[in-house]
Amino acid sequence: MERRGFLKGLAGACALTAVGAPTLSLGAEKPKSPNEISYEKALEVITNGKGAKDSDKVHLVVPEIAENGAVVPVKVTVNHPMEPNNYVKSIHILSTKNSNARCADIFLTPANGKAYFATRVKLGGTQEVVAVAELTDGTFIKAHKSVKVTIGGCG
Repeated sequence: MERRGFLKGLAGACALTAVGAPTLSLGAEKPKSPNEISYEKALEVITNGKGAKDSDKVHLVVPEIAENGAVVPVKVTVNHPMEPNNYVKSIHILSTKNSNARCADIFLTPANGKAYFATRVKLGGTQEVVAVAELTDGTFIKAHKSVKVTIGGCG
């Protein structure tokens, strides 16, 4: 009889461990990705805390409705001179709700001739897409548009 009691106890302990382990992990937080950065933090890092002002010089073209969140086309044009001492230094594409807000960055010189950038970005759901341009005088200008993601959003 002792052997049966031992085996019953062992089976009960195994069952508790098998059922209890997943239950314990459900309450634990998901570990943060090293690439995780919020929109606010990304904007602060890019602008060195200066922030960016809305401007009609930045033209952002994104679809109002994206059927596939994994490949959303984005085009940015900045109407600004591209002269040796007065040009657009960089263009950054950000998203407001992705776990990593930084979608794309491009750095320019006057040799580019035009401040233009086109790419495809991943969006984890319906959110704002923001284009931030840095000028040589140290100011930052931006434009934003909302994109509704219908399916296939990835985060």
